[in-house]
Amino acid sequence: MFKPDSAFSSFSAPDLEAERRFYRDTLGLDVVDGGMGTLELHTGSAKVLIYPKPDHEPARFTVLNFPVDDVEAEVDRLSALGVKFEHYEGEIETDAKGIFRGDGPTIAWFKDPAGNILSMLEAKQTRR
Repeated sequence: MFKPDSAFSSFSAPDLEAERRFYRDTLGLDVVDGGMGTLELHTGSAKVLIYPKPDHEPARFTVLNFPVDDVEAEVDRLSALGVKFEHYEGEIETDAKGIFRGDGPTIAWFKDPAGNILSMLEAKQTRR
């Protein structure tokens, strides 16, 4: 039987030390060594597993979302640490900082060192 309270997400990366530094030092997350050469991100009650894959190809979609209180303040903070934000045109339009302020939550997308797409979105707009 499935244990829904134990479900977790995972994705790959070619260089786990670069991932460790990014998630721990840049994003400030709790990163621990997992079994079999993996990393675990502990984000409250959720766990995310990052596993090594030398021939990694980044997903072309968002693999991890982070609720934040103020997207613009976090974009400014992470930009000062060297994080580059994605800029989209067309169906989704982002501003000069890479922030989408359209129909839906205020959101910004960025990539980890492996090219996996992450987002942060305003928590006050994601609560139901």
